[in-house]
Amino acid sequence: MKLNVPNQLTIARIVITPVFLALLLWDTLPHRFLIAALVYSIAAITDAIDGKLARKNNQITNFGKLLDPIADKILTTSALLGFMMMDLCNIWIVMIVLTREFTISSIRMIAAADGVVIPANFWGKLKTVSQMTFTILIMLLGECYQYLPRVFETLPHWMTLSNISNCLLWITAVLTVVSGVIYIKDSKNVIDFKK
Repeated sequence: MKLNVPNQLTIARIVITPVFLALLLWDTLPHRFLIAALVYSIAAITDAIDGKLARKNNQITNFGKLLDPIADKILTTSALLGFMMMDLCNIWIVMIVLTREFTISSIRMIAAADGVVIPANFWGKLKTVSQMTFTILIMLLGECYQYLPRVFETLPHWMTLSNISNCLLWITAVLTVVSGVIYIKDSKNVIDFKK
């Protein structure tokens, strides 16, 4: 099976993800936060490009519809797991995000079995954009905390990297819940759950 360019970009995002996570967790690597942020940004850019290309060139496929959201989830979840290992993400944030993702993925599979495609809603897109944006911001702040510590000496003592990171990620967790609830509500209108 020959893959079109949008689907190739989606697969590239999946392949890039473990590279990103390895760089983020490589604690002896100089400027690991900056390097990981660059690799993550490249992966995030493929997310923006593949959908636009698929729509523009009429290359929307069932393969892409299925794999694109999975690639997004793999990328964003890997960052949360990496941050959790570095004490930059509360475990409950990861739990909330994973619960939502597994639930919505299950609903998508049920819908697909009925031949129904439920598009991502505004809140879902906002959730993904905020996760990716905040992830990059957290890594850039990590770079600054590591190599420009004097910049942060004047900040209140509670403004640690961990506290800032968790605050940003709790925002994404709230958006995750909101988007999930709306998605479930919308799915009730198009899926017969009694089957």
